Amino acid sequence: QAFRPGSLGGRGAQQGPRCCEATMPEQEPKPMARLTRTGKAKLDCLDGCCFALVLPIILAHSARFGTNNKALLKVLTQENVLVGGFFVVMGYIAAYTSTKVGERSTDERKLARPELFVWSRIMSYYPVHVIISTIFLPMFVAVDRWYKAPLSTTGFRAFLNYSMLQAWFPAEAQVWNQPSWFLSAMTFSNFAMPLVLTRTAALSKAGLQKLFYVLTSVSILQKVSFSNMASFYNRNIVATERQFPLLWNMTRFHPFAALIEMTMGVGAAREVMLDTDEERSGLRESPTVYFCMAYSSLLLRASSFDLNDALVRSVFFVPLYSKFLQTLHRDCLAADPSLITRLLSS
Repeated sequence: QAFRPGSLGGRGAQQGPRCCEATMPEQEPKPMARLTRTGKAKLDCLDGCCFALVLPIILAHSARFGTNNKALLKVLTQENVLVGGFFVVMGYIAAYTSTKVGERSTDERKLARPELFVWSRIMSYYPVHVIISTIFLPMFVAVDRWYKAPLSTTGFRAFLNYSMLQAWFPAEAQVWNQPSWFLSAMTFSNFAMPLVLTRTAALSKAGLQKLFYVLTSVSILQKVSFSNMASFYNRNIVATERQFPLLWNMTRFHPFAALIEMTMGVGAAREVMLDTDEERSGLRESPTVYFCMAYSSLLLRASSFDLNDALVRSVFFVPLYSKFLQTLHRDCLAADPSLITRLLSS
């Protein structure tokens, strides 16, 4: 209440008008996502997705030294499945930052000079790779000498390591700095990204969905081919002595397979970027559901199905994780994002 002078006591006290009667106009809730310099919403939640992928991969590499329980190892050692999510996220980010929202075209500023686009992508990780490789170079050479490898072999391995070509040579890809095979496969995919982005950006939603189905089918065909020669089940992969190790290396990190998964991420992002106003204002799907479905597929190794990593990755995890990224993207643009979106964006 508003009071007039002398109204705090005595009979002359009079009540003034209530200030709450004048209500403020309601403001529309603002979307959670911030805007970048280009005017696009900043998808901070994608950084959280990378954390949710890398954490179980770190645990997987540590678990091999912490237990001999085969059942526990089947649940924890899923790095070869989860790495497919990284390729999808990399493609998703490339599409979102290099193509236009609501239009079937690319951002001319980003792809006017494809060589600079590729160079900027590679230079985001290559200098660190060179520094780490150089620091540990004496150790790599010492191990080669310990196992009496010829100097020509050591030189060839050094060439593959510094040229980022190790993923093309399954017998050498894990000799020096094993995780760098991922960077090698991604480097090849980055060289192809300008063409992939240009062609994919021109597709309609229906075309993008067909592209996703075709790429998924090709990826599954590669994994079935491996499984037909090795095993459709996981027991041989978890064993100490793996069957067909070179074929397994070519299956899990072949550069063309990485390009397929990155292109799937590109297609998934483009499909969301072509959403109409009616689709954006319609009923949203929950990203939590697809997140749980994608990560629950990792339990198939410990079930009676006992599927190998290659099949779980292509048949279940990558398609479900791509759908999760799409629902997360839409949810991040909403005024009332779900809990998982807020957590991954924090």
